[in-house]
Amino acid sequence: MRVLVVEDDPELGPVITRGLRETGFAVDFATDLADADFKLAVNTYDCLVADRTLPDGDALTLVSAQRKAGSTLPVLLLTALDAVSDRVAGFEHGADDYLVKPFAFAELNARVRTLCRRSRPARLPELRVGTLELDLPRRRVRRDGVLLTLTAKEFSVLEVLMLRADEVVTRTELIERCWDEQTEPLSNVVDVLIGQLRRKLGPPELISTVRGVGYRLSDPATDR
Repeated sequence: MRVLVVEDDPELGPVITRGLRETGFAVDFATDLADADFKLAVNTYDCLVADRTLPDGDALTLVSAQRKAGSTLPVLLLTALDAVSDRVAGFEHGADDYLVKPFAFAELNARVRTLCRRSRPARLPELRVGTLELDLPRRRVRRDGVLLTLTAKEFSVLEVLMLRADEVVTRTELIERCWDEQTEPLSNVVDVLIGQLRRKLGPPELISTVRGVGYRLSDPATDR
């Protein structure tokens, strides 16, 4: 899940960004409306988290413009403005949720994850490919009934591959869905992580390399 955080506070912004990344989100970061508007135009996000008061204006103008353009991107507003009228204004301009500062990061994380789910098509809570099972709500992975320990990034990549089982998923697609703008498109982070996944999933191998393109996850029992 990819999130755009817009926050000009030099301490809070990096804390939010780092915290969300550590819980498995790909996070892009902006400190003003102009940069946020640009990033929204060139990237696809599952959620927008924005402080209301920014150096170049009120984030409500950005949210309102997104809604007028037909965007259904879920929006969580962060603000010290806690009056009822302020919250009502946020909802009237198209925000989906409102969190007053100061807040607990655990609550922010839970709200962002809930909003991200809304932006995605309904899907089964569990994915299966052969003896490999991925439990989305509990974020657990089993193979042959054995519980595996995966990092948040490994889980995200495996989820994408399982959702596209038997199809080729390019390296670019994996970077766009599971990493953020800090990742160099030509870096080997995908190849390294796929190697880690293969070792953890064990034999027989489920993830095959399509040379020069990307990767395919499939049940070896049906590939014979």
